[in-house]
Amino acid sequence: MFQSYLFPISYAFLSFPAAALLFTLPFLIVQYRRHGYIHKLRGLLLYLLLLYLLNALFLIMLPFPATRHNLAPTGGSLQLAPLQFIEEILHSRSFTADAPSTYVNVLGEPAFYQAVFNVLLTVPFGMFLGYYFRTRWVVCILLSFSLSLLFEITQITGIYGIFDHPYRVFDVDDLITNTLGGIIGYRVALWISGLLPQIEQLDAKEDLSAKRVTFTRRGIAFLLDACIWMPAAGLLSLLPVPAPFWITLITYFLLIPCLTRGRTPGKWVVRITVQGKPDTPRLWRLTVRYGLLYGVLPGMNIILFDSALAAALDQELAATARGVVLIADFLFLVHIIISIFRKKELFYERLSGTRNVITWPERQLQAEPELRSQTIE
Repeated sequence: MFQSYLFPISYAFLSFPAAALLFTLPFLIVQYRRHGYIHKLRGLLLYLLLLYLLNALFLIMLPFPATRHNLAPTGGSLQLAPLQFIEEILHSRSFTADAPSTYVNVLGEPAFYQAVFNVLLTVPFGMFLGYYFRTRWVVCILLSFSLSLLFEITQITGIYGIFDHPYRVFDVDDLITNTLGGIIGYRVALWISGLLPQIEQLDAKEDLSAKRVTFTRRGIAFLLDACIWMPAAGLLSLLPVPAPFWITLITYFLLIPCLTRGRTPGKWVVRITVQGKPDTPRLWRLTVRYGLLYGVLPGMNIILFDSALAAALDQELAATARGVVLIADFLFLVHIIISIFRKKELFYERLSGTRNVITWPERQLQAEPELRSQTIE
């Protein structure tokens, strides 16, 4: 019996690293936007929720049929009689209502432990809803029922058409027991919440002014900006427009930040902005910053590795220039790695007199006056 449960659980743990990797980017973005930083306990709980959902999914779905062209379940694929499992227990040969000595035999009945499994399956879900998400009990019931219904629909449709026929029975008792498990988990969360840190108070003692903008946060902002800037440069290069790279560079990293007080779309998403020392960034500061960051090294790479320019230059001279650029690229990479480990500002920040700071929503400032609208993380 337990072997059948260990098989899908092992697959859930094996697939967790890949799922966590896909989950990390949206997790970081949401945390930066909602809370301004990453809290370790909050992160731990959300990754545990992900692990739980994977286990629940694999327990419901596995094992798959040997082939896509499976046969329909014998006896039909629908069980719509509520509490049918109780009737199965009462009519089992090992149980007699008039003989108390047979009551213990109920524990070995497949209908009994299947019902218990379905209850336990959603207990963690209810605990997450009650402790972390602070939902009302009505919402907990609806979400627990919806999760169970999602599982049952997935089964009855053969995973939405992947298999020719359902390979599990749509059982209304599963909806009842799963929903009951969610309610039990919700109540357990309320009982033990006094022993755990209050979710609402996790940020109460956090001083954002004592934090710095991490390279992870800056990297996410760059990734989001690159998803806009690079396609725009590529599309512009298809038109008869001279220097599309430089046009998009100037527009995206000079004009837009000047109009938005130092924010690009990527920085806006993760709530950071470029700020001059000691005031808001001026055009010349942004020009120095992004000119050194994107104009010098990327610009030299684009110019020297351009096929038309390479054909115009002497081959020996072009090869020497490319070698110098590659050395510069390597040194810049080393500089970034050293800065990350030492938590130092990069050279273009020192030369431009700029830095990244956190931007905080005004509604939060009104609720918590002690927080500043722009603080160094």
